[in-house]
Amino acid sequence: MTAPPKTYHVKSFGCQMNVYDGERMAELLGANGMTPAPDSTSADLVVLNTCHIREKAADRAYSDVGRLRRKDGSRPLIALAGCVAQAEGEEAKRRTKMIDMVVGPQAYHRLPEMVAAAAAGSRPVDTDMPAISKFDVLPARRRSGPSAFLTVQEGCDKFCTYCVVPYTRGAEVSRPAADIVAEANALATGGAREITLLGQNVNAWSDGSAGLDHLIRAIARIDGIERIRYMTSHPTDMTDALIAAHAEIPQLMPYLHLPVQAGSDRILQAMNRSHSAASYLHTIEKVRAARPDIAISGDFIVGFPGETENDFAATLEIVDGVRYAAAYSFKYSPRPGTPAATMPDQVPAEVMDERLQRLQARLAEHSLAFNRATVGKATTILIDRKGRLPGQMIGKTPWLQSVFVETDASIGDMIDVVTTTAHPNSLGGVLATTKAA
Repeated sequence: MTAPPKTYHVKSFGCQMNVYDGERMAELLGANGMTPAPDSTSADLVVLNTCHIREKAADRAYSDVGRLRRKDGSRPLIALAGCVAQAEGEEAKRRTKMIDMVVGPQAYHRLPEMVAAAAAGSRPVDTDMPAISKFDVLPARRRSGPSAFLTVQEGCDKFCTYCVVPYTRGAEVSRPAADIVAEANALATGGAREITLLGQNVNAWSDGSAGLDHLIRAIARIDGIERIRYMTSHPTDMTDALIAAHAEIPQLMPYLHLPVQAGSDRILQAMNRSHSAASYLHTIEKVRAARPDIAISGDFIVGFPGETENDFAATLEIVDGVRYAAAYSFKYSPRPGTPAATMPDQVPAEVMDERLQRLQARLAEHSLAFNRATVGKATTILIDRKGRLPGQMIGKTPWLQSVFVETDASIGDMIDVVTTTAHPNSLGGVLATTKAA
């Protein structure tokens, strides 16, 4: 038995939804009388909010657990949370005695009672996926930065053959619109000017007959919310109504993250992606017709089982066709329990490495070209952090580019700038006029 913890530190890995979950766990612990610690070395409780997308994610999680032992031999209470926790369950306790509790991404609303049980000497595990929404029992949102994440949909019914999400996050579930709007209102009251709606398949969100476009319109009516984004979307759920929203709602930013994963129809079929290269490109065409200045970002997997050089060439072709403003690209990573992990013709690591280098070089060309095309243009940025140089601040354009500018504006201000220089991952700018915060 140990003394109940008074301080906590939450460390999140992986996607934006994990960042959101980490924030909600911190709010939950705070609502139960605990205070945040600046880092894991000084915390009584450390929550490792893990990601299970990549290979060896579990091994890395256990390495992180091991590093929490202090020089004097002591350690904090340790909660293994997130998707590794969901996948490992009871096995986590068998792998190391340092883990005091295991909580999955659909059960973290029970974290305070699990902490109390762990302090009393038990080692609770909760990886249930209850029918009742965890959001019903989480504390109300209070404070936020200028940009905030808001989860509106969880889980996935697509069952891509490489992906563990349906097994760690469960089936697709949409939160009620009224609950989401209430949370968005609270975020706006707490200082948020930009909200990013999150979901494993966010554009699959629905509330009866209403789709994501209706939800975006409702949030756009909230005082103080000046920017709205959403991610991650699936190509087959890009409805005409949602595409039209990009032309009709000023608060909806001209940025769309729409993963394609590969350019070969043969590989897409093996991935169970439910779209073809042609149908994906047709969707992009419709989006650009509605919002010509939109920035497109995407996800790519190289080296999927059976991928040939011709298949990879098709991926490069789709990259050149779309001209992505930004993209995430990865080598295929076999995940235990997924169909792709046991497929024949696994691609050798050295072939994946070489293809990934070629893909990333091509993506970098297009990203830099997109940034260069914006040089000399006036735009508005939302200041979200300080730069490294004195007097330097960093803010995001509507196209999610980071702009470095010298200004006395504060975090949360929206200021008008003219971009002056382009870099692979950012822009330089000079101050034009300032809008009141």
